[in-house]
Amino acid sequence: MYATSKMEKFGGSKKKNEMKEKGFWDYDYESFVEVSKRVMQGRSRTQQQEVVREVLLSMLPPGAPEQFRKLFPPTKWAAEFNAALTVPFFHWLVGPSQVIEVEVNGVKQRSGVRIKKCRYLENSGCVGMCVNMCKIPTQDFFTNEFGLPLTMNPNFDDMSCEMIYGQAPPAFEDDPATKQPCLAYICSMSNPSSPVCPKLQA
Repeated sequence: MYATSKMEKFGGSKKKNEMKEKGFWDYDYESFVEVSKRVMQGRSRTQQQEVVREVLLSMLPPGAPEQFRKLFPPTKWAAEFNAALTVPFFHWLVGPSQVIEVEVNGVKQRSGVRIKKCRYLENSGCVGMCVNMCKIPTQDFFTNEFGLPLTMNPNFDDMSCEMIYGQAPPAFEDDPATKQPCLAYICSMSNPSSPVCPKLQA
């Protein structure tokens, strides 16, 4: 997976004797999650988010953000178009999803995407990885690099997630996802005694 190779330089390599025999796609996705875990180690939450930003920028051709801003100004049409594109193009990362109607600034529009059960969150089991390496950097990338506001609302109870194109994300300290405790029953890096996932602390 191209994203995995881009992140490898930040996360180091996995030992050969730790590799598991899997089908091509299963192994490739597992590698992506494992590299993500290694990127988290020894980095603050802002450093983790910056790594993802660098990886995303490195995967785009020069001038891509500027071109995106020209093609997709922050309009209802652009928000709905990007929601429609998300369903097929993000499937490899998050699993099945569907476009839904949402309300943005008092206007109803089909610029929402409901991820039925996020593959990334389910495989990692980590609240901090979800927030620091998916939610916050993706929101920031679309909002600040592409100029199209995006809010992501993960549901840590059923592993679903809602993406709302056209809606500006809340500040970190006001976001309910940043106050979430560890999913101690599935996260190998959890700290059950902490009221908030330690990876969400600065």
